Amino acid sequence: MSLDLARIAAEAAKTKKASDIVLQGLAGKSDLCDFQLICSGENDRQTRAIAESIADACKVQGNIRPAAIEGAQTGQWILMDYGNLMVHVFLRDIRNYYAIESLWPDSMVEL
Repeated sequence: MSLDLARIAAEAAKTKKASDIVLQGLAGKSDLCDFQLICSGENDRQTRAIAESIADACKVQGNIRPAAIEGAQTGQWILMDYGNLMVHVFLRDIRNYYAIESLWPDSMVEL
């Protein structure tokens, strides 16, 4: 179910022109989640639109709402917690600075 939800979220991000969409499988590597979806937006308005699109698609298609959403106020790094799936929507510069996908470089999952 987490992989299906991640794919729903990725498709929703694409509809709002998110860039550099990456999915990582973290089962057995992280205690936080099984999957992590990371994407970027060009400005805070776009990151908010991406996050809203993901939340709507997961609610409609996956029948699930996030347990929490952090960072939507500023739109620089929006974190959406779906339990076994964490979604990160970054401004490009913030994403490059934290480079969280580099923590598990061997865990990429094809979308």
